[in-house]
Amino acid sequence: MLNQIMYVTVYVTDQDRALEFYTEGLGLEKRLDFPGPDGRFLTVGVPDSPVQIILWSHAAAAGQPGEAGAPGPLILESDDLRKDFESMRQRGVVFEEPEPEDYPFGVRIEAVDPDGNRVSLRQQPKP
Repeated sequence: MLNQIMYVTVYVTDQDRALEFYTEGLGLEKRLDFPGPDGRFLTVGVPDSPVQIILWSHAAAAGQPGEAGAPGPLILESDDLRKDFESMRQRGVVFEEPEPEDYPFGVRIEAVDPDGNRVSLRQQPKP
């Protein structure tokens, strides 16, 4: 029986640029980085989470980022999205909207990585 998510993949054209965005911009931590038989195996993750995000080198436009309004291939959760949004914006992260928006399911905003991949950021409603 399956028991957890191990990896998710985000396709990028420049792994070093992507690593900088996901670590310095979004604040994730670098996990693995080694050459593999099919290319560089590079992962990042949220501190204290077992799930790792593979930043896989791929040709431009190969991993279609999706249209505005659709959730990104990666959804990250925050305890205080407005605070995290301000920190990320000051570090140069580009967002689709000027500010996080309130919805019945909480607060949301979409960031965009250097390859155009949309990264959905969410905060669940407080009880």
